[in-house]
Amino acid sequence: MTIRVLLADDQALLRGTFRLLIDSEPDMEVVAEASDGREAVALALSSQAEVVLMDIRMPGMSGLDATRLIMADEDLAGVRVLILTTFENDEYVAEALRAGASGFLGKGINPEELLDAIRVIATGDMLLSPAATKSVISRFLAQTERPNPDAAERLAGLTPREREVVTWVGRGLSNQDIAAQLYVSPVTVKTHVNRAMAKLGARDRAQVVILAYESGIVQPGSA
Repeated sequence: MTIRVLLADDQALLRGTFRLLIDSEPDMEVVAEASDGREAVALALSSQAEVVLMDIRMPGMSGLDATRLIMADEDLAGVRVLILTTFENDEYVAEALRAGASGFLGKGINPEELLDAIRVIATGDMLLSPAATKSVISRFLAQTERPNPDAAERLAGLTPREREVVTWVGRGLSNQDIAAQLYVSPVTVKTHVNRAMAKLGARDRAQVVILAYESGIVQPGSA
């Protein structure tokens, strides 16, 4: 399957560079380019893109606002957003996650890291750059009042094992890491994660992380 990618950046030269890189891969292609957030929202629908590489700062509508609109559109339920920016700091990480982004990377990454990130995002997993540590995420997500009764109610429908797995996901562990903690196979963990996501109505692991903190089952700074 070919991953359909939409580029959203106000710099034409950068879009061109990304297009050459992505189109050189046999498993992905650039299907559209947007120069601002509003255009990105429109093209996400018309191009049937699966992954949007979204610049966080663009004239007019920002990448964060565009991400919020894409995530709120039921017709775009299968679209994943990977935020790219030169402004890699704690606050932007939290805002990107709240907006519904599945990943956050600085523009200083190397080409292979970007291509790998697109593949990770396309599978429904979340991806954060090394600078976006789970301690940073927890600190900013903790700014909202917790526990959130609505989030806690959504988790009430999970089985004990699913709830346990969601806790580990919220702490930033991969399926492989969770499997080691629970003495089960990564495939079993993936099954539990997928079932939990379906029950929670979560689009990806990033939303599971947010729900874990908002419900209170994961505490800021927990390891």
